Amino acid sequence: MGALALVLAGGCVPLIPYEELRARLPAENLVQVDGRTIHVVRSGRGEPVVLLHGFGASAYSWRHVTAALAGEYELIAVDLNGFGYTERSRSYDAYTVAGQLALVLGVMDGLGLDSAHIAGHSYGGALATHLAWRHPERVRSLILVDSAGAAYPWERRQRSAANRPLTYLFVRTRAIRRSAVVSGLEGSFADDSQISDDLVDAYHERVRIEGVSRAFRGLTMPTREPRELPDLALLDLPVLLVWGAKDELTVPEDGREASEILPRAEFHLLDGVGHIPPEEAPDQLAELMRTFLARNRTG
Repeated sequence: MGALALVLAGGCVPLIPYEELRARLPAENLVQVDGRTIHVVRSGRGEPVVLLHGFGASAYSWRHVTAALAGEYELIAVDLNGFGYTERSRSYDAYTVAGQLALVLGVMDGLGLDSAHIAGHSYGGALATHLAWRHPERVRSLILVDSAGAAYPWERRQRSAANRPLTYLFVRTRAIRRSAVVSGLEGSFADDSQISDDLVDAYHERVRIEGVSRAFRGLTMPTREPRELPDLALLDLPVLLVWGAKDELTVPEDGREASEILPRAEFHLLDGVGHIPPEEAPDQLAELMRTFLARNRTG
């Protein structure tokens, strides 16, 4: 047996077969988009708010915020391509900006939503910004939480990911190990004492899904997708920007600068909070969202 085979045999993280996973998911949380199963978490009634998670996360990261707002709004937290309980696509196009936006719009169409308020955290914030720029008729208002810049989906790609064998080896033996999940959360939280074993287990389960290696490669290798960036100065809709004051991944100054360019924006800092306010300060975030959404009701 060769050295590579030995590593794979001894160190691979076991994956959850998708058919087995789908069989235990509630039918009301599954939407079919172009023949593929997309997982969403729906709660509440009222004006619709679509929530997009960050890189490496899932709809699960919004659970506390949706619980706080479900009495006033319809919350739809979406698992993006390559994440959570959404079926992993075999097409690399699904993992581009256009592919992710097609998923979000497909979910909205499937649920009969002509438009919605769109909230995005980190990577999801970058996608939300692109959605508002490319499809303004579908976005009532925009909520950006510790958002990545609009160029992030291109900037995080690297040539080394084009090497399929090495990328697959890296994913199966390192990237989706439980220890990697712990490390990622510790780098995102300001207060590591909030990182419980149950939280790590929940995040870990959602990354070790069948198809993860191809999805990771699709999300990280270079793409031919044109780098078309929104002009924030022309993004004329209400925008709420919320930032953790201790975020070291997307620093608060980035959010403040964006708020000064956007024509109709407000910016709020959360003291003592890191990169993931939906996890670290969900009540504060929900209250800011509640106030903002109440001012921008459309129905």
